[in-house]
Amino acid sequence: MGLGLEGKMNPTDTPPSFLRRRLFSTNHKVIAVLYLLTGIFWLAFGGLMTLLIRWQLAYPWQPIPLIGRFLFPESGGAVTPEAYPMLFTMHGGIMVFFAITPILLGALGNYTIPLEVGARDMAFPRLNMLSYWFLVVGSLILLVSFFVPGGAAGFGWTIYAPLSSSTEVTPGWGQDLFILGLALDAVSILMGGINYITTILKLRAPGLSLRRLPLTQWGLFFSAVLNTLWLPIVAAALFMVLCDRRLGTAFFVAGPLAPRAGGQVLLFQHLFWGFGHPEVYILILPVWGLVGDLLSVFSRKPAFGYKATVLSMLTITILSGVVWGHHMFTSGMNPLVGKAFMFLTIAVSVPTAIFFFNWLATLWRGSIRLTVPLLFALGIVYVFAVGGLTGLFLALQTFDVYVHDTYFVVGHFHYTLAASVLFGAFAFIYTWFPKIFGRQMDEQMGRLHFWLSFVLLNMVFSVMMFVGLHGHMRRIADATAYEFLKPIQPLNVFLGWAVLGLVASQILFFYNFFHSLKGGKPAPANPWEAGSLAWTVSSPPPWHNYEVIPQVWCGPHEYGAPGLTDRDWISQADPRAKTLGES
Repeated sequence: MGLGLEGKMNPTDTPPSFLRRRLFSTNHKVIAVLYLLTGIFWLAFGGLMTLLIRWQLAYPWQPIPLIGRFLFPESGGAVTPEAYPMLFTMHGGIMVFFAITPILLGALGNYTIPLEVGARDMAFPRLNMLSYWFLVVGSLILLVSFFVPGGAAGFGWTIYAPLSSSTEVTPGWGQDLFILGLALDAVSILMGGINYITTILKLRAPGLSLRRLPLTQWGLFFSAVLNTLWLPIVAAALFMVLCDRRLGTAFFVAGPLAPRAGGQVLLFQHLFWGFGHPEVYILILPVWGLVGDLLSVFSRKPAFGYKATVLSMLTITILSGVVWGHHMFTSGMNPLVGKAFMFLTIAVSVPTAIFFFNWLATLWRGSIRLTVPLLFALGIVYVFAVGGLTGLFLALQTFDVYVHDTYFVVGHFHYTLAASVLFGAFAFIYTWFPKIFGRQMDEQMGRLHFWLSFVLLNMVFSVMMFVGLHGHMRRIADATAYEFLKPIQPLNVFLGWAVLGLVASQILFFYNFFHSLKGGKPAPANPWEAGSLAWTVSSPPPWHNYEVIPQVWCGPHEYGAPGLTDRDWISQADPRAKTLGES
């Protein structure tokens, strides 16, 4: 099987060499699997760092069992004051940019776009390969940063100046390597975004109008648009930080530390959040599209409000670029300016509510097939609802000032982004694993994985918001140092054990994933009875997907079509769909 990378060769193809087939391939399916495996590695790495963070908060300055003496020999196995900022900095950067992004953008986008638009590959195959290797180089630089003198970066994953922009405040090459690694990752994502947009717009099969695209592809398209618009901004900001640190410039350095006048500390925050808030939607838009498709497939109904869903995605794509200021209510901005950001932020809830209405209407009176992919899709609906509702509170200036930089914000952020995109990554993997590898994952183990993850994840993030409302600050290493936080220290202990359970429950997923690569049952071409083009080819697909580019006759969600006696669905490539008209 070979990890499903080789597929079936087209008779006109010349079989590539081993290196071209496994590592330096320009085939989108090979690159997608490489992205997936890279993202899974960093997901495990970042998850283990979570355990170290929560151990320190639960049992401050006490040795970590088993691995503590290996990780922190100078302190007898306990987290040191210098190591704790490094842990939460690297955890945040790794999970957002090197774990979730490769899985949801790199793997989901690369694998599904050509198959679902009826193309043989991406528009720019060599650029596609190059984008993955930029990620690899950035990942290696990130790994190296752990071993240089002074250790890895410790100024927070948001890289705020002046902590990040002055070597006098944060010395050591680990800080620079972190910034360089993120910059290379930004270039990688930008290359992918250009490829995604071009492929979706220019390589669609005959008959596949934009109105017939699966919702997943709409989510990936709008995500790519945001990437091409906003990633150059954060890449330029990261370059300027490096210049401040090593070349003596003063873009973001002010006051006594500045080598010359003119630096603006808050400028970096504007540049970072100008990208940072669209980044939430860069990652969540493909998940929303995936949820829309999965709810339709597993409720055996057309996706309710298809056009309204796409228009809502477009509206959110536009609004996401004008709400960054709500991250900066405590920065001293004019309250009138803050009020504008407040109303724009609240406005995002309108198209988001349309999503939820359409999802619930799709499920209503459907013939529900409660598969593992559907369970994770329903989990996304719930956790994003909680995150979105708490976001409305944070959009209010007066409330935000009270809870800013507390664990309420951490809980909200993890509900909105971490939980939603993590469940989105699992929904993608459980759905597409049969197509990618030609094998099926174990259903019962997948169900157990979902329920353990869902229960424990909600316990962790809801308690985070609770302690945040009691004033628990983020980024502190020892809550017992503050008298007013001592009464809620038992909740930190509870969180530590809940996080341990959450991380341990992922062992089920890793075992299921890697065991199923060889031991899973062979998968049919269309195990879910889905209607999009990807499920018309074998599992795994041929090397170049389609010997003959298919003709599309209908939309991707034609369930319960009249005149069908053998099944309740019809494929986009089925000529019988001509009688259905426009979807």
